[in-house]
Amino acid sequence: MPVKWIVLGLAILMYTLIVIFPEKKSWSALGAALVMILIRAIGTEDTFLSLIHEAGTELINWSVLMIFVGSLVIAELFIYSRVPAVIADTLVLKSPNVGIAMVLILIMTGLISAFVENVATVLVMAPIALALCSKLKLNPMYFMTGLAVMANLQGTATLVGDPPSMIFADFSGYGFNDFIFYQGKLSIFFAVQTGMIAGAVYFYCIFAKDGGQKVNVEQEKILSMVPSWLLILMIAGLAAASFVYGGISLASGLIVVILAVAGLVWYRWVRNESAAKVLELVKNLDWDTTFFLVGIFVAVGAVSSVGLLDDFAVLLFRIIGTNVLLGFILIVAVSVIISGFVDNVPYIIVMLPVAAALANDLSLNPELYMFALLVGSCMGGNLTPFGASANVVTVGMLRKQGVKMNFAQWLKIGLPFTVLTTFFSALFVWVVWR
Repeated sequence: MPVKWIVLGLAILMYTLIVIFPEKKSWSALGAALVMILIRAIGTEDTFLSLIHEAGTELINWSVLMIFVGSLVIAELFIYSRVPAVIADTLVLKSPNVGIAMVLILIMTGLISAFVENVATVLVMAPIALALCSKLKLNPMYFMTGLAVMANLQGTATLVGDPPSMIFADFSGYGFNDFIFYQGKLSIFFAVQTGMIAGAVYFYCIFAKDGGQKVNVEQEKILSMVPSWLLILMIAGLAAASFVYGGISLASGLIVVILAVAGLVWYRWVRNESAAKVLELVKNLDWDTTFFLVGIFVAVGAVSSVGLLDDFAVLLFRIIGTNVLLGFILIVAVSVIISGFVDNVPYIIVMLPVAAALANDLSLNPELYMFALLVGSCMGGNLTPFGASANVVTVGMLRKQGVKMNFAQWLKIGLPFTVLTTFFSALFVWVVWR
């Protein structure tokens, strides 16, 4: 049997295991990667150790991993500082009524999530949302779901927002600044903000009927502004590295890691937190996704190496023909549906070269189809209660409050939100990049 078909079978098996056992996704990806190395599906070296070295140096993007892990540390410290909670309390106190305050909190949650891991953002904002709903005697289902979907939405907006954005940046050679402006045009950041406005209007229509009153809250106190400065320095450092080097560079990864280490030193020696607390913070980082990315880099590298991605691009080109709009709609719609049920990281790694190849065959700007893929695959996670980790956490937190949320109830909120935000974001991409 040709190696190509063995690799295809392994890739299908990996995806199936990721769907069935999402909590073991790193094992599925690493296992598939190891087998692909053993059958010599990647590289040109002869020995197993040489193939491992080749995979580690040519397929795994260590700069992406450094940015991912470093930004997780800074995000944890930012939450520890209580700055997000204080901002949310201020919004409630300054808003003319609770309906507007709730929408502003959702917008703020999304904007924070553009720079902070989605689950962490939801965890820090959830107590505020639950307390507000308790005071107003409201069912927290809509507000809590809003936190999750807004966090997922904005994860697409910046290079550090979510792993798919980092993977996109690595593939396309984008730096931090390119997510905002690229080739003199408004980039993916503004496409996401267009969707965010539609999502904010959607939730305001929901909250307006119950949120006409004004409520007072007891404002929390900021523990320290140091994590906020670390976050600002990370953004500025990535922007500077993007300007100097372009794309995701080793300098980008080192900047984020150095700031993360500085944050841990501050946490231990300035805040006088115990060594056990520091170890707990590091231990509780999302290591599963980190190792998952390692496995996916290698596995998808093998899929590409044996020519399967080229075959898939040819198949899609036959379906689409010369109909550019059909291709655009197909990429967005399929990405939304698949990402509502399957982890979007392996999907986007596989599809990015396919989307770029399709655009090239049709003599299009590659951003048209690549942005369509990014919008659909990231926003599709809002469709179902298990489409994104933040959704799963939200449903679990609601359950602890005695509120059971089933698939149909999530779909009632998530489906209109996903359709609206995806439509307006995709429309922006089509108008600007066609």
